Amino acid sequence: MKRLIKQLRDELCDLYPQGECDALIRIIALDLLKIGNTTFFLRDEITLDATQQKMLDDAIVRLKRAEPIQYILGETEFCDLTFKVNSSVLIPRPETSELVRWIAAENSARENSILDIGTGSGCIAISLAKMMPQATVTAWDISPEAIETAERNNKLNGTNVTFARQDIFAAEGEGAKYDIIVSNPPYIKEVEKEKMQRNVLDWEPCIALFVPDNDPLLFYRQIARKGLQLLKNGGRLYFEINREHGEETCAMLAEYGYTAIELRKDFADNDRMIRAILETSTLDNADE
Repeated sequence: MKRLIKQLRDELCDLYPQGECDALIRIIALDLLKIGNTTFFLRDEITLDATQQKMLDDAIVRLKRAEPIQYILGETEFCDLTFKVNSSVLIPRPETSELVRWIAAENSARENSILDIGTGSGCIAISLAKMMPQATVTAWDISPEAIETAERNNKLNGTNVTFARQDIFAAEGEGAKYDIIVSNPPYIKEVEKEKMQRNVLDWEPCIALFVPDNDPLLFYRQIARKGLQLLKNGGRLYFEINREHGEETCAMLAEYGYTAIELRKDFADNDRMIRAILETSTLDNADE
């Protein structure tokens, strides 16, 4: 084990900060190579078989190209569930799990129909289906590869989410009505690229990340507009947001007639999520 750890340090620690390098070594040993906890922590000597050696060599090459360890493993954890991930979907973040838990905490006492817009791996929709088993959950994404990945995760986690390929800019406002709409849409501005790490910029899907610098609320505005048609009276809209545009997003929602707008911070004390309520009776009165 000591030899393996030394090899990994020699290969990776010039490319990654020490703390991240140590975390990668642990993940490679325990999650990729399936070396036991006792063997790893006691540093017992081991001999890798041919399959393990190939996996190790491949992982080192991919990590040197800054590929995320989650893509190398092919999966990640989110809300205590396992999700398959690949370069067609974003890697679920801890901040997003805070949004999911907020939705579940506010709405678990009643039956709900939920729509997740821009589902990616399906992490939000599937986690809500697990936490709120009485809910009916539908999820949209524009990417067929993302829908395929989300369907795999639906089966993996034993949930019954309905996935559909749908572009929010082409979606009709007729048909189904929802109690809850949730979205973690693209919100990173092009100007922010220079601050981003290679493992995100070079590997995660740009279509799920970026918006034009001159229109950072592009997706939020469209979803809010469609929400006027898709939400039931008293329906709730939840967003994960760019921390730089919290107040601006709240103001936009108010302009569309949403009420009880709440902006919350994440664990890092950044503005990160919003809840707003659509009272259609109020809108009807305002139109009279």
